[in-house]
Amino acid sequence: MAGNSERKGAVRGSKKGPSGGTGGNNKRRLSGKGPTPKAEDRPYHAAAKRKKAAEKRTPSSGARSARMEKPKGEIVSGRNAVLEALRAAVPATELMVARSIDVDDRVAESLQLALHHGLPIREVHRAEIEGISANSQGIILAIKPYQYSSFQEISERAKYPALIVALDGVTDPRNLGAIVRSAAAFGVAGVVMTERRAAAMTASAWKSSAGAAARIPVAQVTNMARTIEDAKK
Repeated sequence: MAGNSERKGAVRGSKKGPSGGTGGNNKRRLSGKGPTPKAEDRPYHAAAKRKKAAEKRTPSSGARSARMEKPKGEIVSGRNAVLEALRAAVPATELMVARSIDVDDRVAESLQLALHHGLPIREVHRAEIEGISANSQGIILAIKPYQYSSFQEISERAKYPALIVALDGVTDPRNLGAIVRSAAAFGVAGVVMTERRAAAMTASAWKSSAGAAARIPVAQVTNMARTIEDAKK
C-alpha cells in the first residue's frame, strides 16, 4: 500500500549491543621460552666468547690443586739462587718456570743447565708459582731430599783405622758444607752430626761442599756421646 513505510521482503533484526569479553580465556595460550638468559650465557654473544676464552686462560681451582702441588722437601727460589744451585749440581727433582717469564741471561742458563742435568721443566701460571714462594721471580727449583746414611753404614764402609768427623753444635748449613768439603780432601770416611740443634744438608750446604756431599756420607745420630763410646769398642 502507498502508506505502508515497510518495504516488502524487508526483515527487521534485533539490535545487539557489544558483547562482554572472555578475559582472554578463549585465546590460545602461547608457551613462552622463559626469562632471557644473560649475555655471557648465550653461545653466540660476544660476552659468552670472552667468558669462554677467560676460562681457558685461567684453570679452575680444582684443576690447579690437582696439577700444582707444593714440592716435597726444600725449594730454591729466585733467579740467582736457582742458577747457583744448578751450577753446583745440587740434586733436584724439577725446575718450575712461570709462563710469559722475562727471560734474561740467568733464566736462559738455568733452562740450559736443567736440560743438561735431565731435569723436568714445568711451565706453570705465575699465581701458582707465587703461591709456593712470593719471592720466586718466576722460577723455582725443587730440591731432592738428602738421603742421610747411618753411623753403622759409615763404620762398615770405612777402612781401618777409620777417620770419622763428629760434629756437635754446627748450625750454619754453609759451615756444614765447608766441613764436608774439607773432609773429602782429607779422605774422611764420613761425617756424623746430631739430629737436633744442628744444620741440615740443605741446598746451601750442598753448594758449600762444592760437590763433596755427593761423595762423603753424612749421618745423623740422637746421642753423640753414646755414638762416640760405641765407636771406641
